Amino acid sequence: MSLPAAAGEALEAFARCPGWEQRARLLLQWGERLEALSDAERCPANQVQGCESQVWLLGEQRDGYWHFRAGSDARLLRGLLAVLLARVDGLDAQALRAVDLDDWFTRLGLSRQLSPSRSNGLNAVLQRMRELAD
Repeated sequence: MSLPAAAGEALEAFARCPGWEQRARLLLQWGERLEALSDAERCPANQVQGCESQVWLLGEQRDGYWHFRAGSDARLLRGLLAVLLARVDGLDAQALRAVDLDDWFTRLGLSRQLSPSRSNGLNAVLQRMRELAD
């Protein structure tokens, strides 16, 4: 399955980072790319359950393909959300169901630094995306 263009960009960018410190800085930079959510969008209906930090997720289907926006108050988590959104943006519901989160973060060189609670939270975000797409 081919990756969205932003996912390819993420793989290239993270591959150039020789260690965790560089990846962490890059992750923070990716988090700054997220479009800010309005106060109205940061509502309980858009909040993802199962995350230690507050995470909000909005999804929109256009011409059969899903586009998501997400936000969090936690800086590192915003970066993780940004690379997750890069992986799933523009997928249809079937491709979204096939996304392997562990594989994605391993390919980015980030999996070893993901705490169990962050990993669980990101899985909750992906699960919410799948629910919105069904």
